[in-house]
Amino acid sequence: MKKVLFDTDIGNDIDDSLALAYLLSEPDCALMGVTTVSGAGQLRAGMVDAICRRAGRTDIPIYPGVEQPLLGTQRQPYPRQAERLGRWAHRESFPEGGAIEFMRRTIRENPGEISLLAVGPMTNIALLFSIDREIPHLLKELVLMCGDVLRDGVKAEWNAICDPLAAAIVYGTEVPVHRSVGLNVTEQVTMDKAEMEKHFTAPVLEPVRDFAGVWFEHRSTMVYHDPLAAMTLFDDRVCSFKTGSAELVLPGSPDAGKLRFCEGEGYISVADSVDAPYAINKYLKTVNKGS
Repeated sequence: MKKVLFDTDIGNDIDDSLALAYLLSEPDCALMGVTTVSGAGQLRAGMVDAICRRAGRTDIPIYPGVEQPLLGTQRQPYPRQAERLGRWAHRESFPEGGAIEFMRRTIRENPGEISLLAVGPMTNIALLFSIDREIPHLLKELVLMCGDVLRDGVKAEWNAICDPLAAAIVYGTEVPVHRSVGLNVTEQVTMDKAEMEKHFTAPVLEPVRDFAGVWFEHRSTMVYHDPLAAMTLFDDRVCSFKTGSAELVLPGSPDAGKLRFCEGEGYISVADSVDAPYAINKYLKTVNKGS
C-alpha cells in the first residue's frame, strides 16, 4: 500500500472532497493524515472529518494548516460548502498550529515511503520545505494539482494564484519524483449535476453530494482537478507525462502565478494528456466499490 499525506483547501471547489473520497476508497492507499490550507482551517478540518466518518474512518489524523498566504491577500478566507457541515457528524475542534510539524514528523518516520499529495495553495508545503531542508529528499514522491502547461494561452491556475511565492518555492525545490497535474488535462474531466446524482451512490459520497449542492448553485459542472491528481498516484493509465524544468512566475509580474515549463532536462514531470472516460470510470468504480 502507498502511504499518502493529503494537503487540501477543501470547502471552496468541490474537487477536494472528491479527491478525499477517492483516497478513502482506494484499496492501495494508506492515508496517513490530512492537513488543510487557507482560511477557516477548523471548518475545513471539520469537512474532512465528516467525509472520513462517513467512510467509517475515525483514525486518520487531521490538522488545520496555515490560513494566510506567504505573500498577498487571502483569496479564500471562508469555505462556503461548510454551510452544510452541520448536517453531518464531525469533530468541531482540531489541534492548532501542528500541521507542518505533523507532516515533517510523519515523513521523517517513514523515509522514502511517503507520497505527498497537495491540491491547494502551496503554503504548507513551502514552509515544510523551508523549515526542514532534508524533507524533499525523504519523500517517495510529490504530486501537485497546480499549473496549466503545454498549450497556447497558458493561464495562472488558482492554487498558484492564491500563493504564488509559496508555489515558486515548491517548484524551485528539487524532489526525487515531482509530478504536476494541471488545467490542461483536468479541464477535460467533468461531470454535471445530473450525472453526479445518478452515479454518486456510495456512503462516502453522501456528504460530498451535499457539499456539491453549494457548488452547483452557481455552476453547471464540476471538474475533476484534484481527484485526477490523486488517481495518478495509483494508475499510470490515467495521464501521460513529460519531464523537464518548470518555474512559477513571481508576484510583481502581470504573469504572476503562471507555470513556465520547458521539456527536456529536469526533475519535474507534467501531465500532457488524459484518458477522460477511463478516469471517470476508474473514479466511480473505486469509490462505489469501496462502499
